[in-house]
This record gives sequence, C-alpha cells and structure tokens, in this order.
Amino acid sequence: MRLSPHCEALLQDFRDLQPQLLQLDKQVFELLQNTLSHQGIELNSIEHRVKTEASFAGKLERKGEKYHTLNDITDLVGLRIVTFYTDDVDKVAAIVSQLFNVDWGNSVDKRKLHELTSFGYNSLHYICTLKEGSIPFEIQIRTALQHTWSAIEHDIGYKGAVKLPPQFRRQFSRLAGMLELADDEFSRLRTTMTEYRRQVQALVKSGNLGEVSLSTDSFRSYLELRPFDRLNQRIAAVNQAELFPASLMPFLPVLEHFGMESLGQVQAMVDELSDTAYQLALSQLAVTDLDILSETVGLQNLCVVYALKNGGSREDVKLIYDTLYGANESNTLLADAMTKQYSAIGQ
Repeated sequence: MRLSPHCEALLQDFRDLQPQLLQLDKQVFELLQNTLSHQGIELNSIEHRVKTEASFAGKLERKGEKYHTLNDITDLVGLRIVTFYTDDVDKVAAIVSQLFNVDWGNSVDKRKLHELTSFGYNSLHYICTLKEGSIPFEIQIRTALQHTWSAIEHDIGYKGAVKLPPQFRRQFSRLAGMLELADDEFSRLRTTMTEYRRQVQALVKSGNLGEVSLSTDSFRSYLELRPFDRLNQRIAAVNQAELFPASLMPFLPVLEHFGMESLGQVQAMVDELSDTAYQLALSQLAVTDLDILSETVGLQNLCVVYALKNGGSREDVKLIYDTLYGANESNTLLADAMTKQYSAIGQ
C-alpha cells in the first residue's frame, strides 16, 4: 500500500493517538452502558471498537487527501447501540445528546432519508465528543431487526457493484417492508402489553379479582398482595417455625390444571379451603420439630386439598408434586401420605 506523504503523516498521528483512542473507547462504552442500564433501557447489545491500523490505512488510500487532520475523521472510535424496539432508539438518542456534545451538522438521522425506492434499513448516526474532550467518535443507534437486515445486506452483497435484476430488487424491497412492519408491531405490542399490565394491577389492587383472567402477569400482581401470608403464619405457628422466601410462580401451571381461569377462582380457593389446608398441615407438623418452612407451604396444602376435595385421587396429588418439583418416585410416596392424612382429618 502506497500512501502520499500527507497520508503517511496522518497514519503516524493515528499510531501516536492509539492510547488516547483506546481510553476514549473504554470511557464512552462504560458511560453508555452504566447510564442506559440505570435508566432501565434493555438493549440487544452495545458494540464498540477502535479502528485498526490496517482499516485506517485503507481509508487513507481511498480518500486520505480530503482529511486535513485526524479530527476530520470522525469514526476512529465507533460504537453501535442495538435496541429491541424502535421507540427505544429515540430514548437512547436523547440520552446520548445529554451525555455528549453532538455535532448536529455532521450527524444524520437516516430514517428521515428513507425513500420508497431504497432498500435496507436506516439508523441514527451521531458524531460526538466528550463534554471535556475534542476527539470525535461515532455512535450508531438502531434496532435489532435493522441490525440484522444490515448484516444480511452486507453478506449477500446487495449494495455491491453488480446491479441486481428487477425481480431480486423487488424481493429485497418486500423483505425490508416486512421487517419494518415487524419492528413497528413489536413496539406497538409492547405498548399494548404495558397498558394491559397496568389495568391488571389496578383491578387486582381494587379487589375485582373475578374480572381478572389468570395469567403470568395477573398471578404475579396477585402475589404482590401476599394472599397466602395469613395461612402460612398459622401453619408456621404450629412449631414456631421461621418462614423463608420462595417463589410461588411455579404453582401457576397447577392452578391452570385445576381449570381456574380467573384470580377470583384462586381467591375463592383461599377463602373456602384455608382452614382445611391448615388442618392438613397441622397433621404433618404436629409430630415433627421442623422449625424452618418454605413460604410455599400454604399454597401447596391448598392445592392438595383442592384436588382431593374435588374428586381427585393420589395420582392427582402426585401430579401437583411432579409439576412443582419434577417427576420422581418420591412424589408417589408423598402423595400417598398426603391422601391418607387428608382422609384422617375427616374431610
């Protein structure tokens, strides 16, 4: 590779600047990562790199004479922030503009340049400097689907020198449109789901449980009300036991297996069967000295009582334990014992 004296001088300046570029890359990456995490923005990835000497030399060979100094080359340090949703692109962009000085004259929102006749995806390209620095760096912001499209475009060589026949260009156009629609629909779906969760939480807090369908989101909101605490405390008092925290979400498939479709049905089980569940637990604990119990104890006994009270058998009780803890032979013995104890308390 033969470079002009001017480009050779730029290349040497680049070599001399390497330690500062590496430090800048690290500083900007960590600041972005920490800030975006603190703001609760979930990202697909943050990529960052300092241009290699070989890549920089190639750039100088192609168009080095247009650069007067290294500061004219704005992508010596480059970062790419890949979001999951289109609306997060604008959120990230707003944060970037607060963290750094943005050179608006050289930055571009390629989304606004998107034409019907163009193919591929666009992204935000910001040229920035640190508040206290002068070395420019580039930040690209795009969605995961935009990033995927760009990679596919590059791999296929769509933007290469060979002009594609119309039928191939049309295929690219259709695919780009599908991905753009998918990007928009994912964002719209997230907004819809967020509003649904808010509505569920409001209904749960208001006590209108019969209106709330049983689902992962609604059951999680219901558990925030700690509906099994009173039963757990009664059971723990048998041996003055300590309760240790445990997730109750694994019980959701059990409740769905019972055919429960609303939180109102779950609450009805708690209201109607808590005394029997307490008696069942009492029959187990009275002959032991257990002083540590899981917070699953109340709901587990409720489920056993519900299954047996509604005509279930030992196999139905075993299914509860298999669902919660995985199928194994010890669940058969446990189901036998629970079935006998349920019969012994006269229910």
